[in-house]
Amino acid sequence: MTKIDFVVLDITGKNYLSWVLDAEIHLNAHGLEDTIVEGNQASNQQKAKAMIFLRHHLHADLKSEYLTVKDPLVLWNNLKERYDHLKLVILLKARYEWMHLRLQDFKSVYEYNSAMFRITSQLKLCGENVSDVDMLEKTFSTFHASNFLLQQQYREKGFTKYADLISCLLVAEQNNELLLKNHQSRPTGSTPFPEANAITNEQNNGRGRGRGRGHSRGRRHGRGQNRNGSNSHLKWRKKDKNHNKANGEHDKQSERANGKHDKQPDNLCYRCGGKGHWSRTCRTPRHLVDLYQKSLKSNGKGSKVEVNHVDMSANSEHDEDITHLDVADFIP
Repeated sequence: MTKIDFVVLDITGKNYLSWVLDAEIHLNAHGLEDTIVEGNQASNQQKAKAMIFLRHHLHADLKSEYLTVKDPLVLWNNLKERYDHLKLVILLKARYEWMHLRLQDFKSVYEYNSAMFRITSQLKLCGENVSDVDMLEKTFSTFHASNFLLQQQYREKGFTKYADLISCLLVAEQNNELLLKNHQSRPTGSTPFPEANAITNEQNNGRGRGRGRGHSRGRRHGRGQNRNGSNSHLKWRKKDKNHNKANGEHDKQSERANGKHDKQPDNLCYRCGGKGHWSRTCRTPRHLVDLYQKSLKSNGKGSKVEVNHVDMSANSEHDEDITHLDVADFIP
């Protein structure tokens, strides 16, 4: 026997009352209850089994003290004479706790109920019986003064069993906790906060995640995919690539015309002329792009005109106002 069925008897005897109760129950379960009764007719084999069981659930020091005892009845009586007086100590303590037991001293009904059963069990082990009437009266008389009307209402219900009263109190306590939590969740008269994953109407009109424009409900595995299933972003990239190529050729021609052979900076946008971005990611307004493209064309034509050239045909009507100067006019 290596496994114990219950807690062994301590040498101080503090758990003697519970140990006696557990030992009697297990001896009855094994059919050895007659071995600890006065004048029993148990066989030697039954006495040996009972002795082995009792010694297995004793403290090591107690085993050595009762090493010569071989009869389970003798061992039982010796332990009773040694620790039976502890009933008076436990009884006095249980009476004191019963006298000062109050419902208002506990934070919850569950804690009060646990203390009630612990104290009444000790009183019953010591020979004092506690009825349901006593337990009901103890509970009613120890309500908090603020719950005076509530205590009268529970009295008028006419409970006859303590268990019925406690079950009713436990349900009421749980309902009160839920009511308090709902009251403290938000101020009175205020509206609840919107849910974090709520979808607004604006998102449902084509801006929501996972849906395209026009309330399309088909699956879109790629960005920019239209109803026909084609990838519009691929077309856009192809179109932008051709546009960049055309702009690049145009810039090369303008450079040859101006006599410039410097390469275009890598970070220059061919669309708007800005730096720091590419033409495919350009977000410059259309009218500014048109002005830039127009300036490129005008610069290409203007490079053929001399800066100091005077077109006489353009000012033919003012020829008469132009003073003719000769070298002789400057020589005295």
